[in-house]
Amino acid sequence: MSKKIVVIFAHHNFTDSRIQRSLLKGISNLQNVEIRDLYKLYPDYFIDAKKEQSALAASDLIVFQHPINWYSSPAILKEWQDIVLEYGYAYGENGTALKGKDFLQVVSTGGGKDVYQPTGNNRFKIEEFLRPFEATAYLCGIAYHKPFVVHQAYRISDQELEERTKDYVSLLKSYIENGNTALATLNTHIF
Repeated sequence: MSKKIVVIFAHHNFTDSRIQRSLLKGISNLQNVEIRDLYKLYPDYFIDAKKEQSALAASDLIVFQHPINWYSSPAILKEWQDIVLEYGYAYGENGTALKGKDFLQVVSTGGGKDVYQPTGNNRFKIEEFLRPFEATAYLCGIAYHKPFVVHQAYRISDQELEERTKDYVSLLKSYIENGNTALATLNTHIF
């Protein structure tokens, strides 16, 4: 049975993004993938929790796709989490609606892998900046998988970006066909 994926996409300046634009275009025609562009759906930030919860209910894999903005996500994604992942739905008493689903982050950074090291400008590895998302997944009973990270938004070559886009498309296709066993290879998907 084919798995379904919902991509919660957030980028405040999408037209200027080479990486996120390429990644999103790559998956836009995949069967069983629903893309929810938060800035397009909710330009006023008034997020419809019931619609979003319905999209989550229909999925097996929840993907947060976004650039890293000030060591976190774009503001609308935080707002989405506050509104959609409410007590009694996603966690807490009777909050088991997402239990057993899979979670993946697909993020891009402006700097290279070298600046996301203890000796780099950002002092921490990218995985450390993503810990709050991992904790959220844990609280909601969602299986957290290692992130798919594309570094160097401003320096990545067209050829490398094309390769990373193909990797992303391949990963989602594999998940649709094979489920979470496809995500086991992600320990090597930080570029």
